[in-house]
Amino acid sequence: MSNAAKENFSQAELDKFGALANRWWDPQGPQKALHALNPARLGYVAERTPLRGAAVLDVGCGGGLLSEALAGEGARVTAIDLAPELIKIAKLHRLESGVEVDYRLSAVEALADEQPGSFDAITCMEMLEHVPDPASVLSACAALLKPGGRLFVSTLNRTPAAFALAIVGAEYVARVLPKGTHQYRDFIKPSELASWLREAGLDLEDVSGLMYEPWRNAARVIRRTDVNYLACARKPEKRE
Repeated sequence: MSNAAKENFSQAELDKFGALANRWWDPQGPQKALHALNPARLGYVAERTPLRGAAVLDVGCGGGLLSEALAGEGARVTAIDLAPELIKIAKLHRLESGVEVDYRLSAVEALADEQPGSFDAITCMEMLEHVPDPASVLSACAALLKPGGRLFVSTLNRTPAAFALAIVGAEYVARVLPKGTHQYRDFIKPSELASWLREAGLDLEDVSGLMYEPWRNAARVIRRTDVNYLACARKPEKRE
């Protein structure tokens, strides 16, 4: 693995999210919107891959919101992040909830070296727009998947609508996200994501929109992909 892959993170981004760790599980706290997105994200994954008994990896797990939800559906979940404060909070919440998740302080590229072909499904939600090299993350995820396994991604489209809603609206007007959570230049167009997935050897199966409705603090999967969107990609079966 190259040095660039080993260092595919921004310390400023890790520090920013690490500072939110203590209130990660507060549904009215700084991650209020993430709590609202979680049921929709889980539903999207559960509709496209069987979770009971499946080996699932949650990349960029934060404090463990999706990790615990996946485990609650019967998956055997490994969850990784590079912010020590978030892994600590995730492990503390595991003690309270009793939901078993294997939390690790690890880069996805490092795990790909250690456990290639180990997972039936991988989730990578709201993370790609926060790393210097998203393609490196996707390549590592592809290596970690079993043949036939699926990768689930959510991120933000680089459009004027996303700037207006995800940054101006969410961070400055409604204040449902801390200011500085997102940088518009780091948003990812679906065409860019599709290209990186192809380069990683994955077949894109679906792209759907993910709409957050602050007036009811809930989210739902929709057709429009101009702000938040979800994607599902599959690793081809080995050919005989």
